[in-house]
Amino acid sequence: MKKFVYSFLIMLGVLCTPFIAEAHVKWFTTLTPQKEHFEAILSPLFLTVSLLVAILLAVLTQLLPKMMEWSLLQKVDHWLDRLRRYSRIILKYGTAASLIVQALSGSLFAPEFHIESTFQLVMMWTVIIFLLIPHHVTTKIGSLILFILFIHTTIHQGVFHMLDYGFYVAIIGTLCVEKTKIEEWGFPLLYLGTGLSLCWVAVEKWVFPGLSIDIVFHHHIPMFGFAPGVFIMLSAFIEFVVGYLLVVGILNRLLAVVLTGIFILTTTVFGGVEIVGHFIIHIILLIFIIEGVSFYKPPITMHKTKLSQMTFVFLNFIFTLATFLVLYYRFA
Repeated sequence: MKKFVYSFLIMLGVLCTPFIAEAHVKWFTTLTPQKEHFEAILSPLFLTVSLLVAILLAVLTQLLPKMMEWSLLQKVDHWLDRLRRYSRIILKYGTAASLIVQALSGSLFAPEFHIESTFQLVMMWTVIIFLLIPHHVTTKIGSLILFILFIHTTIHQGVFHMLDYGFYVAIIGTLCVEKTKIEEWGFPLLYLGTGLSLCWVAVEKWVFPGLSIDIVFHHHIPMFGFAPGVFIMLSAFIEFVVGYLLVVGILNRLLAVVLTGIFILTTTVFGGVEIVGHFIIHIILLIFIIEGVSFYKPPITMHKTKLSQMTFVFLNFIFTLATFLVLYYRFA
């Protein structure tokens, strides 16, 4: 048991599973999804890891304030704070650049969704043109057209499938509230949407582990001595924890830096598909690196004592994990 805990903590700490942890598995395999039995998902190992992660996150809430007292981190924070005025510009033109990459590759929102009509192509380029015009009104128009495209794709692909890409709704909302009375709600919405999307995609690896295992073997991804099933389960935990931390507002800058490095590494394995699919995620992570959590009031701040904060994070993580798992399994 001690050996397992030690191995797991090292893996979680340095994110030793970069290639599969952040991949949308449906992009890279043609296998027919086979749902795992719910009892098999809730194995003793799964439950043990869940408790260990919840404890680790609870402790992390108390370590973070101490870490932020380091002079080097304070200097980096101060330098990044000065870049915040560019965040909305980066989101606007980064979204346009991502759509250009998708349009040129013949895809829409994700590599698995192909442009199948002139309507979709015209709408995409219309969105791009409106986003490239430097005015908040055209930004709103372009965002609304993008929302229409998202709804159109959802009708054809299904709500359940499009939940993987819920961060697009967050992007649209953030762009739409620019220069309005509720502008300050934009980036918290972006954090929330991106975090929930990561959590949702992570659960796929528990419910349909065969898809991820096929990718691991097909691309010869190192498993660091773990059995394939265990490796996939731990990878999903890493992705779920990252999404959860973005939602609760813990270590957002550090997470964004780590995730950016992971996505760069996955490009060396999955190539062009990875670039097309995750270009927009790179833009979002760049914004998170710049913004930090200065505008975001984490839910943990509702609790004043250390014990209540740790208890909140522990119980909230378990509740969130159970909710996502049950919902995904029920509707998958």
